[in-house]
Amino acid sequence: MSRRYWIGVACREHVARGVAGGFAQLCHGKAAPLARMAAGDGLVYYSPVEVLGGKTPCQAFTAIGTVGAGAPYRVSLGEDFRPWRRDVAFVAAQAAPIRPLLTQLAFITDPARWGYPLRFGHLQISAADFRLIAAAMQAALPPAPATPLFDESPTP
Repeated sequence: MSRRYWIGVACREHVARGVAGGFAQLCHGKAAPLARMAAGDGLVYYSPVEVLGGKTPCQAFTAIGTVGAGAPYRVSLGEDFRPWRRDVAFVAAQAAPIRPLLTQLAFITDPARWGYPLRFGHLQISAADFRLIAAAMQAALPPAPATPLFDESPTP
């Protein structure tokens, strides 16, 4: 199975919690986006705002890493909130604003409406887009000995 690459959308504050805890949580805790990912897939977070419900824009890629082995799992964060999570090995990286990359990213087909592809909170991207974002973030991605991190096979 070839490696795939994903963008998750979350506020910067929530991304920081995930990085600190070594997990990804997508689409307000839904299981389906996490189940689409496989161990070894690349994940980058885009943060539209600094805090959930806030108006201070972030508009940057804020974390990047590799999806870990194991299935999504649930955690309890209160009586009525039991979100799904997945382990991710995040790497050292700098936040990278999205605007300088708008005309270079293949998943953005219309730079005037660049936020449109991000609206669902989770999307698959090409290896080339992942590499471009990783370079902009100055990410220290570890090499994977058995399978190259940047699989050149086309994405569906």
